[in-house]
Amino acid sequence: MPGTVAGGDLSGSRVPILRHLDMIDASPAVELPVVLREATSRMTLPVRAAVAGTGSYLPKKVLTNNDLQRRVDTNDQWIVSRTGIHERRVAADDETTGSMATMAARRACENAKVDPAQIELIIVATVSPDYPFPATACLVQHAIGARRAACFDLEAACSGFIYATAVAQGMIASGAVRTALVIGAETMTRFVDFSDRCSCILFGDGAGAVVFQAATDGSGVLHTNLGADGQGSNLMEIPGGGSRSPATADTVVGRQHFIHIEGKKVFKFATQVFIDLLREAMRACELTADSVDLIIPHQVNLRIIEAAIKRVPLPMEKVYLNIGNYGNTSAASVPIALDEARRDGRLKPGDTAILVGFGAGLTWGSTVLKI
Repeated sequence: MPGTVAGGDLSGSRVPILRHLDMIDASPAVELPVVLREATSRMTLPVRAAVAGTGSYLPKKVLTNNDLQRRVDTNDQWIVSRTGIHERRVAADDETTGSMATMAARRACENAKVDPAQIELIIVATVSPDYPFPATACLVQHAIGARRAACFDLEAACSGFIYATAVAQGMIASGAVRTALVIGAETMTRFVDFSDRCSCILFGDGAGAVVFQAATDGSGVLHTNLGADGQGSNLMEIPGGGSRSPATADTVVGRQHFIHIEGKKVFKFATQVFIDLLREAMRACELTADSVDLIIPHQVNLRIIEAAIKRVPLPMEKVYLNIGNYGNTSAASVPIALDEARRDGRLKPGDTAILVGFGAGLTWGSTVLKI
């Protein structure tokens, strides 16, 4: 794939050395030489960003396919057959990306048993921030009392959480921080054009959050792979509202502040990049179908997911799906699914998961995660 950047895999020399030393009989009858014992005690696995806790938040309001049928020329069978979506959640009037991110963050901190004052970095992945500035991450920091944390937003559309996780991994591995809060949060329904029946059926609102902490026990982010292709930047966009086309009466009349999608081209891109990401992740970490416990893809379209999994090939039973309930929540979809998978017992300590995202930009990314 063009523009691919890979890093943080298992190929470092320390792991093979440790495996070799594990085969040495270190029983009291045959003790290791003093120098070798001391060298062995100093060796540890690489520092990685490990999942300490997860949380998510979904608005209470549900928008079903039958509800949409009363607003646009569509029906439940047409939507389900093309997307796998039955319903999606819609933020209340007093809910925002920031407020939902805050709820998910609090739940993740509680799950991790981490005081927000310990958090040193907050990243919010979103394309629907509360404001152009300040960053939504700063709003979350204030709301949860994470006064020590550096904060910024990251925009990589549906790949945003994967990108943000890679940043957190780099910061933790470098020793710059020990505890990071990574959030994916979106209020996509406020940018949906309900006169476009092909795109308005897709999106929902919500937030997911993960507390990452430094670990040297073999858990955490084993591998990341990020990429982008700006030639496809016009395939998914909100053309109005930025510095190129500031809001005017003409941009409003032209419906330039809503989501525009080239559906057929996006479908083809997403299917192929999903296949490539899965194969590359498994190859880089020497994983087989048996050693992968769960795949958590961006919840984009059931047909895309099924087509890609069939061609890898992997069993659909190993794919976590919630698109039927929530639709496409962009950067929030992977962390929401990760939180649910942990709470539902689909992911347990020691399990290996592959997280995959792809979306506007065009952007894509994958993370191999040891729980």
